Amino acid sequence: MRLKATSDIWWKDAVVYCLDVGQFNGTLEGLTDRVNYLAGIGVSCLWLMPFYPSPRRDDGYDITDFYGVDGRFGTPGDFAELIRTAADRGVRVIADLVVNHTSKDHPWFQEGRDSDSPHHDFYVWADRKPPEKPGDVVFPDKENSNWRYDRKARQWYLHRFYSHQPDLNVANVDVRDEIAQVVGYWLQQGLAGFRVDAVPFLLEPMGMPEGALQDPHKLLSDLRRFMGRRRGDAILMGEVNLPPADQRAFFGDEDGDELHMVLSFTVNQAMFLAFARGEAAPLEDALRALPQIPKDSQWANFVRNHDELTLDKLSESERNEVFAAFGPQKRMQLFGRGLRRRLPGMVGGDGDRIRLAYSLMFSLPGTPVLFYGEEVGMEEDLSRPGRLAVRTPMEWDRVAAQRRDNESLLMWMERLIRRRRECPELGWGATTILDSGDPAVFAHRADWQDSAVVAVHSLAEESRTVRIECTHPLVDLFTHDELTPARGHVEVPLGRYGARWFRARRRGMRLPP
Repeated sequence: MRLKATSDIWWKDAVVYCLDVGQFNGTLEGLTDRVNYLAGIGVSCLWLMPFYPSPRRDDGYDITDFYGVDGRFGTPGDFAELIRTAADRGVRVIADLVVNHTSKDHPWFQEGRDSDSPHHDFYVWADRKPPEKPGDVVFPDKENSNWRYDRKARQWYLHRFYSHQPDLNVANVDVRDEIAQVVGYWLQQGLAGFRVDAVPFLLEPMGMPEGALQDPHKLLSDLRRFMGRRRGDAILMGEVNLPPADQRAFFGDEDGDELHMVLSFTVNQAMFLAFARGEAAPLEDALRALPQIPKDSQWANFVRNHDELTLDKLSESERNEVFAAFGPQKRMQLFGRGLRRRLPGMVGGDGDRIRLAYSLMFSLPGTPVLFYGEEVGMEEDLSRPGRLAVRTPMEWDRVAAQRRDNESLLMWMERLIRRRRECPELGWGATTILDSGDPAVFAHRADWQDSAVVAVHSLAEESRTVRIECTHPLVDLFTHDELTPARGHVEVPLGRYGARWFRARRRGMRLPP
């Protein structure tokens, strides 16, 4: 498929930037003032964490009105101006779709506490508290059960997260219609899609009668078709933290009729295990374990997200290796399964290791996703509770200082983003893991059409040179040095935590400047 035929499938070559409106620059108006900054560093898709009306007991994920804008952040007019400005600068905007639960203060729930209300069946109720098994509770630091007794309803309601977030009954067709209406409303306001929160919890809720959801995935496929009718280029990016064998179903059928993108949690966790060991094997194994996905679908890769850096898919011994390397103190850990740190804090501000991690993530098969502040090396604040340790105010003083320094992380990240957007091979190509002969080096090639990009990353502190099988000259995409093959191989020098990207030069091929 030629490039001009794929231009509408924008998510395969996007650079996504996730932010909290309040922490980033206070308000929607303040965010609009910073759109030029985001477009300037090369961001092409802005992902907004919840900005809807909420008591904010869970940082906005406890929503009281799916159709509104929290007055703390501005007005619907401010939102419209953000969308207009972003579109003018070539930036699409997506937002969190949080429809597996509401706030207990949502009018649906307050009315639904009356068993005669039409909203009663919007939630999942039980006359007796259902049995539970160890591991069912998502937030064991705050909750000891997934059920809470409501005195007015005189029933127990299901909450897979916090008790102030009752789960919606997605088996109810009226609830599904409301979800579609929410999606349609925000598409009409200019959103280009959604990051769908906690997708497995949405599709596989507990506590429902047997057979209530005969085909859970029909919710996603119906929503995908509805979105396609309303806005053909809109996307669904899903939070699906499951083993690789279970992830494939969330993309849909063989052509892909459910999620467009899935955040690749298993690759992220394997990457940190590889960093901790200084060995590429965990990352190589994780990439090989990924299922084949439909051609228009995509993985979304990240170094850090807005929650804890979960390590739940690692074994206990593997998880302890990562804890020992990057978060040995209990206050740095969360729920016994993850870290509440940003990367610079984990590596003691080591610039080489920071650049290695982002170069590697941007080169992996899929779409790169940044969390605000990563481009300037923001660290966590462990004095803040729980996951709020990484959701701290954007440090604009760091931005101002680094803009004036050509050797800063920000200037390097801007070059990295530019190169990624110039390499469609990484978003579209077939990936081959290459044998470097060195266990500390991860090397791979992405082939697309008649072009190939080769990326080589060293997870070791010492410099080294590795031999990569290649029959074409390799042109460095950051320095334009050229490596010439001899007897079917090239020798690739790598510095301390070295990271290099190349494009294979083929006969008569013109490279971009």
